[in-house]
Amino acid sequence: QVHLVESGGGLVQAGGSLRLSCAASGSIFSIDLMGWYRQAPGKQRDLVATISSSDTTNYADSVKGRFTISRDNAENTVWLQMNSLKPEDTADYHCYVQGSRTPSRIPFDIWGRGTQVTVSS
Repeated sequence: QVHLVESGGGLVQAGGSLRLSCAASGSIFSIDLMGWYRQAPGKQRDLVATISSSDTTNYADSVKGRFTISRDNAENTVWLQMNSLKPEDTADYHCYVQGSRTPSRIPFDIWGRGTQVTVSS
């Protein structure tokens, strides 16, 4: 089994900052891609940012220059630093991890339950 624990959401005023974290644990051999997606009420889940095992990053255009994704491979943890937050960033933020299990090396991908981010105007 692989488990994800997310933290760091909350309520913040526009222009403020939040830092989300997601730690993966369990029967993990390796982790390839880690990322964050978000889903606002009544909308589809959209990419926010991803980071590969070689630290290649990818961001949604709407967050470029404001959000920074980073990871610690030894701790199987990914962070999302969110600055200059806007009301339109309000959503449930879900961690996503793709890797392989130990000892089977069978691939897995898993979603976190989500952490709520609310930005007031």
